[in-house]
Amino acid sequence: MNRVRLLVLNAALGPLDYRVPEHLAVEPGSVIVAPLGPRQVLGIAWESERLPGTEVPDARLRPILDVLPVPPLAAPLRRLIEWTADYYCAPLASVARMALSSGAALRGGGTLTEYRLTGVMPPRLTPQRDAAIAALDGEQGTIRELAELAGVSEGVLRGLVTAGAIEAVAVDIDRPYPPADHEHAPPDLSEGQQAVADRFVKAVRARRFAPFLLDGVTGSGKTETYFEAVAQAIRDERQVLVLLPEIALTENFLKRFEARFGVPPVVWHSSQKSSERRRAWRQVCASSRQGRGAQVVVGARSALFLPFARLGLIVVDEAHEVSFKQDDGVRYNARDVAVMRARFEQVPVVLASATPALESLQMAEAGIYEKVELPSRFGAASLPDIAVVDLREQVPPRGRWLAPPLVAGIEDRLARGEQSLLFLNRRGYAPLTLCRNCGYRFQCPNCSAWLVEHRLTRRLACHHCGHEVPSPETCPECGEADCLTACGPGVERIADEVAQLFPEARTAVVTSDTLSNPERIAAFVDAAESGAIDVIVGTQLVTKGYHFPELTLVGVVDADLGLEGGDLRAAERSYQQIAQVAGRAGRAAKTGEVLIQTRHPDAPVIAALAAGDRYAFYAAETDARRHAGAPPFGRWAAIIVSSEDEAEAREAARIIGHAAPRMDDLAVYGPAPAPLSLLRGRYRYRLLINARRSAALQQTIRDWLDSLQFAPGVRVGIDIDPYSFV
Repeated sequence: MNRVRLLVLNAALGPLDYRVPEHLAVEPGSVIVAPLGPRQVLGIAWESERLPGTEVPDARLRPILDVLPVPPLAAPLRRLIEWTADYYCAPLASVARMALSSGAALRGGGTLTEYRLTGVMPPRLTPQRDAAIAALDGEQGTIRELAELAGVSEGVLRGLVTAGAIEAVAVDIDRPYPPADHEHAPPDLSEGQQAVADRFVKAVRARRFAPFLLDGVTGSGKTETYFEAVAQAIRDERQVLVLLPEIALTENFLKRFEARFGVPPVVWHSSQKSSERRRAWRQVCASSRQGRGAQVVVGARSALFLPFARLGLIVVDEAHEVSFKQDDGVRYNARDVAVMRARFEQVPVVLASATPALESLQMAEAGIYEKVELPSRFGAASLPDIAVVDLREQVPPRGRWLAPPLVAGIEDRLARGEQSLLFLNRRGYAPLTLCRNCGYRFQCPNCSAWLVEHRLTRRLACHHCGHEVPSPETCPECGEADCLTACGPGVERIADEVAQLFPEARTAVVTSDTLSNPERIAAFVDAAESGAIDVIVGTQLVTKGYHFPELTLVGVVDADLGLEGGDLRAAERSYQQIAQVAGRAGRAAKTGEVLIQTRHPDAPVIAALAAGDRYAFYAAETDARRHAGAPPFGRWAAIIVSSEDEAEAREAARIIGHAAPRMDDLAVYGPAPAPLSLLRGRYRYRLLINARRSAALQQTIRDWLDSLQFAPGVRVGIDIDPYSFV
């Protein structure tokens, strides 16, 4: 190639053409440094026929500066980037940037200086030094990473280096991971599990696109079946990607993986140190065989765009989870993009869930996905008994939230030395704090949302933008003392109630606030497995992935909470969430029980859960979706308009609404103020589009918006297949 077209990693710039000097070799997918005015930009060499741009005469082309020492992005990944940008109406550059998510990894190998404790105590031990030494036991990283981990300044750590308490270590950036052993500890599978595993193994051997929907009840051993497919991929010297919806699930998964394959998998998520991400990225794209490189990667949705050298299998665990949908930036659904990556790579993909999304079930019904089922729990375990507690009849005492049957169930488990789990999907102590004297309510200054009281940290916090203030002693409006009251329960308040009712019980509050890093997650799992916790009170973090043999009671504190608001998938989401948390009970030999507190026992979701009849629920939900033209029978898209100036946002939304296309197969609703009309200091308006499946939805939206002009401060976002309606 004597000229190259670059996809520049800046969404504001279009494709740019450059000349290739004779001493540099470029091919499609090469990562390139090129000049742009007085500065340098990063880009990816792209096929010019697939990336239209302005043709520039050869004589006017500037030469590229360098080709970075990483393998070119392979054609299947480039096709995935194109598809994702097209389907989700996102800039191609924004999607491509996700594939080059570790900038430090692009500059090649070499060594990196990291630091660790030596075991030598410094002559002068200040409180900060003492805290740092305690926090960094067993840790290694850069000075910046260790300072963040220890919560001290970099100067404190540099002082410890001078004192000999911390030493520098040269680390090979490209050091390989220990190879996984596919024969390390083969499981003893049931007949049903073996049949499913054999089907997956056959697909991996065939090396072709094969989408599976693994539909298995909680505790049925879904992980063990797809682990056999992972073992086959390792045997064939192919790579595996396993996507998990929550970082909190990673620690438990790592233990199960290591028990099966002898070593932990490679981990990829946003909470990793930059050095760990650099190493993982470079090992993922390592092209050599004999175990070198990352064999199995377990990660959050962003791992989907890693540049695998020889991908052989993709698994999406808990594939129904809403967490797989990204709600800002490139608004993609990792579950659906995973299927497309498998198609481009020509490899099998397994969507595993105990409560599959309705869209996935319809794809299986249509024969596009192959559905494989595990209808019963593994071994001696049986599904728990489920009962409904009608809060209109079984009324909790004043100021309490746990009804008498649930309190009695906890008391019984404590007497038997068993564990209980109380589920309420609401962090903090109370969702609203107000003044009894003047009625003042604490509201976030950046969002149209109340501040949530967190008594564990003595703060009022916004769960949308992160704004925090100390819990006040007096009302800021009237100045009255001792007049602030908490309204409604969060998990901290439920934990307080448990402590009052059962002062001897050992209680753990499990939320994203309390389990904020892998170390805390691991400590919680160890405590629960060892029997050091009697009652777990948690949010959605405890609904999936955990296996505690002594946990025999699950109480859903407020089953109606998920049915509130304008979420068009509220019924399905509530069913999935409650069914998943119910599945934590009785996963070993002891029988489990689930008590669902509700004020609407006749609601279809609650009735289906109580009867254990998920097919009736899915049938009713399918009929309702078909009648409404909702997914999977129709298409949704949202247009979100925002600005720091409310008038600007309102005017931009009016312009968009006025220019809406008039089509028989497409309806536009709005514009209207978003339910969360102020978010992070920006005023928001929304339009909702409902289209038939035959409509050219994405192209229609692009044609509609491309001709419109807005004020400079206005942002217009497009959300294809939205899951959030706030």
